[in-house]
Amino acid sequence: MASQNSDDSSASIFVKNPTIKFTKLFINGEFVDSISGKTFETIDPRTGEVIAKIAEGDKEDVDLAVKAARQAFDHGTWPRLPGSERGRIMMKFADLIEENAEELAALETIDGGKLFSMNKAMDIPQAASSLRYYAGAADKIHGEVLKMSRELHGYTLQEPIGVVGHIIPWNFPSIMFSVKVSPALAAGCTMVVKPAEQTPLTALFYAHLAKLAGIPNGVLNVVSGLGSTAGSAISSHMDIDVVSFTGSTEVGRKILQAAAASNLKVVSLELGGKSPLIIFDDADVDMAADLALFGILYNKGEICVASSRVYVQEGIYEELVKKLVEKAKAWVVGDPFDPKVQQGPQVDKKQFEKILSYIEQGKGEGATLLTGGKPLGEKGYFIEPTIFAEVKEEMLIAKDEIFGPVMALAKFKTIEEAIKRANNTRYGLAAGIVTKDLNVANTVSRSIRAGTIWINCYFAFDNDIPFGGYKMSGFGKDFGLEALHKYLQVKSVVTPLYNTPWL
Repeated sequence: MASQNSDDSSASIFVKNPTIKFTKLFINGEFVDSISGKTFETIDPRTGEVIAKIAEGDKEDVDLAVKAARQAFDHGTWPRLPGSERGRIMMKFADLIEENAEELAALETIDGGKLFSMNKAMDIPQAASSLRYYAGAADKIHGEVLKMSRELHGYTLQEPIGVVGHIIPWNFPSIMFSVKVSPALAAGCTMVVKPAEQTPLTALFYAHLAKLAGIPNGVLNVVSGLGSTAGSAISSHMDIDVVSFTGSTEVGRKILQAAAASNLKVVSLELGGKSPLIIFDDADVDMAADLALFGILYNKGEICVASSRVYVQEGIYEELVKKLVEKAKAWVVGDPFDPKVQQGPQVDKKQFEKILSYIEQGKGEGATLLTGGKPLGEKGYFIEPTIFAEVKEEMLIAKDEIFGPVMALAKFKTIEEAIKRANNTRYGLAAGIVTKDLNVANTVSRSIRAGTIWINCYFAFDNDIPFGGYKMSGFGKDFGLEALHKYLQVKSVVTPLYNTPWL
């Protein structure tokens, strides 16, 4: 495996050391200091060194942002614009993202340790693509004329729900910013966005681009800060109508409690996962090994749908394990600006230490460590790709979401056993199936309690495909038109057919 140091020179000095232009809160169309004047440090996970000091918003700042969003919703132009005009501005926003793709990709890399090549090729273009997808839907929001059983005329309106609080995670800052913001903008909502404190840089840059695109003041506000203060203030705020959150199940429960205790605001939660990948005897072993490894090592395992539990049918178990270990040992960990590198550092020291503690827990519980399991390099938060075999269902590494490059392998005999073990989790976000047998694929896909099932593929996301979980993985959908409907509410209007008393 590569060390975290790289002599690759293909990435320019500008890219590797982007100027940090935006570090303040963005409220009512202006970058402002926090009321308290407090800041927090955002850290480069490649080195553990400080990148910049970011304004730390708290309850008072959230109040200001919500006030601006409320004013923009109740009295501003955005909810009242024709959908086609909202769509035109959103298209301009998408164009500006693409024009600044290299700088945004670099910010994502230094802030979160994500691969620069993947940011530039996938994450930033996906942010623009989400805006365009929902921009195209903005002028297609309409209600229905109803067939009434009495002498009445009835129809429905679909109206924007109001002020939205978006609380976004640190593992995909750009994609999640756009996936949350785009449908809310298309619906005509106004909003307050709280980026994760680990990765605030791109959200603040997007706020700047939104203003350049022509999004009116107060419509999109960004309050960087801590979850325990700014996030909590959003969750409990009486003037926020809906909260959309992606993150841990533990925090999701707190948000739900805060929403219930305040104004019963609508809540959408996309939470944790412990997703199974089931590989059957008839699978192509090389392809299956590549999918399994990609499923747990992509984005250094910091992805809610990571295939962290891999169940392999006994007929190909030994062969597949051998392939997995070979491929994992060849996996290149290092500087995320180096195009040859496949895995960068974990997002921060806390996550780094959490993953290493789970690895030690797995050893202590008796799982067999096949490869990896150690930190890599003298600085930064790099961890070797790690594979455990002989993992039992009661082990913590089989039950808990580790959110790192740690695979738990187990063997199974029958389809029924695979289904039972796949469902033996409190989560239900996603699952993968690898088989050439259509009957097996259909049976298993309908039997697993999870929101997304991938057959002979993994991480196959698309703007059109709704994404969200079952069980303790939350409720509500991102992506697809279902996400747009989260930010709309239905109003029924009824009038008598004739100008006579109708009772």
